[in-house]
Amino acid sequence: MTTQERGATYTEVFASREFRVLFGGFTLLVAGDQVKMLALSALVYARTGSPGLSAATYMVGFLPYIVGGTFLLSLADRIRPRALMVAGELLRVVTCLLLAFAGMPVWAMLALVLATGLFSPVFGAARTALLPDLLPGDAFVLARSVLNVTSAGAQIGGLAAGGAILALAGPTGALAVTAALSALAAVVLRYGLPDFPARNEGNAGVAGPKGEGAVRETLRVNRALLADPRVRGLLLAQWLPVSLVVGAEAMMVPYLGNAAGFALAAASVGLAAGSFVVGRFVSPTGRERLAFPLAVVSGVPLFAFAVQPGLAGAALIVMLSAAASTACQLGLQRWFVDAVPEPVRGQAFGLASAGMMTGQALGGALVGVAAEVTSPHMAVVLTGAATVVSSLALHRSLRAGARRPA
Repeated sequence: MTTQERGATYTEVFASREFRVLFGGFTLLVAGDQVKMLALSALVYARTGSPGLSAATYMVGFLPYIVGGTFLLSLADRIRPRALMVAGELLRVVTCLLLAFAGMPVWAMLALVLATGLFSPVFGAARTALLPDLLPGDAFVLARSVLNVTSAGAQIGGLAAGGAILALAGPTGALAVTAALSALAAVVLRYGLPDFPARNEGNAGVAGPKGEGAVRETLRVNRALLADPRVRGLLLAQWLPVSLVVGAEAMMVPYLGNAAGFALAAASVGLAAGSFVVGRFVSPTGRERLAFPLAVVSGVPLFAFAVQPGLAGAALIVMLSAAASTACQLGLQRWFVDAVPEPVRGQAFGLASAGMMTGQALGGALVGVAAEVTSPHMAVVLTGAATVVSSLALHRSLRAGARRPA
């Protein structure tokens, strides 16, 4: 019996040397990015004295996903994955060293982060698209669970480490540490991964005519993926519930003030716990059957904000909501792999990731608008209702309509 038919185990996942390499590189990436953006935010504040500009700086690293996901994702299938991931780490090394030591004005620093960030969705897509090749069937789903847990833990650990490094070495030292982490990740990836061929090295067939430019190909393949009802439904199922839940988390600062960090940390714990519990203790078929109810349930705890809970209650609510929305994603992973053409798998995963990042930003903005019209706690309640309604509307993709062909 293969892992396609039975549940995989974490032992089987980590038995893959290539996955251990990807896991190590991913951990360094997430932790390093948290340190980098925290250091950059502190550096901008030290230069300008503006708390608003400092906060905006912390979020600027997420904005390029919109542009990169729209115009550049075909590179994930055109270029060999190892070379692409190593190039991504080396680009981060150069970026951090320039930010730390080049004495750039603030506008140039932000422009550099935006420009180099355009390729972030491409590097991430190359890594994710490689996972089904290394770990087929349910082992791939469990690998995604491991990376979800790692992402949550590395975000918390990276912020904690970033704060300590900032206190000891200042923003410049923190950026230098991030450059060192990226250099280490580049070495790990270069010498730990085989040199797999590009999926679309010949630029033909599904990916389009030979000689087509990367931007034109990205736009055309994105349109083709979104025109496919099955793929479009699975993309929306991955985007909407989790984006709305994250949007609700954006209200923790106006709702809880200085104590918001505790609730946001609880949301990260929920993300890790949901991925681990459903990944470890639920069968592959069970995960797929739970995708729809978990999507609906992810919005239900947010209704409790109607009674304006205190800090502990708010933290528990966002933790439960984050756990359900993240666990729901695991049930969609094999469906998505089966639904997209293999030659453009990298772009498909990149589109899913870029759409999720964009959706989370839009979700936070929409919840903010709702809070202006009503109040922070009622905006969270409305977000819970929107999560439930959108999940019900996507029931075909979250349930029967997304079944893999026999």
